[in-house]
Amino acid sequence: MKHQPVPSERISSRILLVRGQRILVDADLAALYGVRTKALNQAVKRNADRFPEDFMFQLTQVEKAEVVTNCDHLRRLRFSPVLPYAFTEHGAIMAANVLNSAAAVRTSVLVVRAFVRLRELIASHKVLASRLDTLEARCDRQFKVVFDAIRGLMMPPEPKPKRRIGFVSDD
Repeated sequence: MKHQPVPSERISSRILLVRGQRILVDADLAALYGVRTKALNQAVKRNADRFPEDFMFQLTQVEKAEVVTNCDHLRRLRFSPVLPYAFTEHGAIMAANVLNSAAAVRTSVLVVRAFVRLRELIASHKVLASRLDTLEARCDRQFKVVFDAIRGLMMPPEPKPKRRIGFVSDD
């Protein structure tokens, strides 16, 4: 498998939130490092002592179903009998070390930068919310509508209800 440089946007879009942690699924990490998923998982199993629970964990069946449903690029995992592994930031770096290829080492730098960028983005939202609270406390009630509107823009959109598919009987 020939390895091409990976755009940082592609890495960021692959980082998911599972169990309150930002992770990369083994299939995505293997693709980023230019190896097959099976090769990545074999290297990890050979070096299991380097991967404690805070570096890597296996998804449950429910988590796998949720990830596959929410991420179109992972639809090939839907019918796989194997539960995928999830790598945290530290696990992704350790995986590059156990793979020991030049492409994995180069890409691991980009992976670290993507995780750091996400962390900075989350921190900037917290700082903005704090500043907004300070401003709101100093200003009078006439600006309450403005502050509420800004807070509404900071919240992630609620998922749209999915349309039910199937036949409806008259009974």
